[in-house]
Amino acid sequence: MHQVSLAQVGLTPGGGVYYDDDFPRIKEIYLEDRGEFLVGEVPSGHIAAMGGLRRVDDQVAEMCRLRVHPDFQRRGYGALILETLEDRARELGYSVLRGDTTLQQGAAMALYRKYGWREVSREEKGVSVVLYGEKVLTSARSSQFTPR
Repeated sequence: MHQVSLAQVGLTPGGGVYYDDDFPRIKEIYLEDRGEFLVGEVPSGHIAAMGGLRRVDDQVAEMCRLRVHPDFQRRGYGALILETLEDRARELGYSVLRGDTTLQQGAAMALYRKYGWREVSREEKGVSVVLYGEKVLTSARSSQFTPR
């Protein structure tokens, strides 16, 4: 799914932003180091989406590998993975989430913006422009509303 999703926007190995050396070590890189890795499966058994949360330091985590298979795009699966990873980051005690995408990945850029991420920098890598973004995490509930 990773390769198919990136190929859909014209990203290929050797393009400067394409890497997959973390996949053989998901347990070590994500799960055993205060992170998370989600795989979304539809009732038919097909994998529809995925995303990871990787520890940067005690306060910062990186959201990475947010992918939705082309056959399942535009159904809300990317948003569901993003929301779940943001919630998980809060549970794990992170205060900032960082991530990146490329200009070619318009749907990802729109999703991040919709959820309050802000662009912090850009960098040319190979044939792509990489956008780096972050979101300061707040508590899941608003401090202005208290249930009775």
